[in-house]
Amino acid sequence: MIRILANDGIAPNGKAALETAGYEVVTDHIPQEELMTKLNDFDVICVRSATKVRKDLIDASPNLKAICRGGVGIDNIDHEYAKSKGIPTYNTPAASSASVAELVFAHFFSLSRDVQRSNFELRQADSNFKGLKKAYAKGQQLRGRTLGILGFGRIGVEAARIAIGLGMNVLPVDLVKESEDIELDLLGQKVTVNVPVVSMEKMLAESDYITIHVPGGNLIGEAELAKMKDGVILANTSRGGVINEDALLAALESGKVRGAALDVFVGEPNPRRDLLEHPQISVTPHIGAATGEAQYNIGTELFEKIHGHFSK
Repeated sequence: MIRILANDGIAPNGKAALETAGYEVVTDHIPQEELMTKLNDFDVICVRSATKVRKDLIDASPNLKAICRGGVGIDNIDHEYAKSKGIPTYNTPAASSASVAELVFAHFFSLSRDVQRSNFELRQADSNFKGLKKAYAKGQQLRGRTLGILGFGRIGVEAARIAIGLGMNVLPVDLVKESEDIELDLLGQKVTVNVPVVSMEKMLAESDYITIHVPGGNLIGEAELAKMKDGVILANTSRGGVINEDALLAALESGKVRGAALDVFVGEPNPRRDLLEHPQISVTPHIGAATGEAQYNIGTELFEKIHGHFSK
């Protein structure tokens, strides 16, 4: 029987589908330091972002036949090295796109109306209702604004779909595609909108909001922030460090950036305190794909990828 270690968990539907198909699925978490001696007991490992599958672990597990990532990014896996050893890596790129994009807009709405600050401050015993009402009376709406999208893959397209529905202009940047046909469902009627890709320079200069959906890299630093509109609001739900954290804090202090939404951090699981405590930063603990719908879809995709691999 093929044994699968779902070391960071798997949705019940995925586990049930695999077991019905005759696979053994183990969901007991094995600490990273113990995998070197225990992973060789399995044919497949399924991970999310916590478990790392590096070269040394791959070399220590000659029985390993496939690596699966429940999510999009595979930077916690030495996938090219695994491929060279004949071990494919599978991810689930379509499963969580809508959930991640919706989280971006949850942050955008919160930052635009200072919800994250007023919600906390109004609850304090010594809060001044009238004072807070005056302090947070300069909100802005998203309709009519421009959204810049850095990375126009599945999540970027979902963000564009939401933005268009809100009446926003969309300026995506992508290294591969030149445009994207986005289908909207308007009260049961299908409408297709063609969205062209623009240059990085244009996106930075004209966007009121910017959301980032790339697999990694330090892409937004002091120089890029200087090219942005004054009062821009940023969101990073991709990878920690895509926005340089020191440069971001400086831009917030200068007023260049009005607010920032961070779901990912360089120091996970221990992000720096000056980010977490900054009043103009809205934070969440890497929960972009943490919805029931996304986890169900991930479970389904994992089953399809694993079963497809062993059915060849």
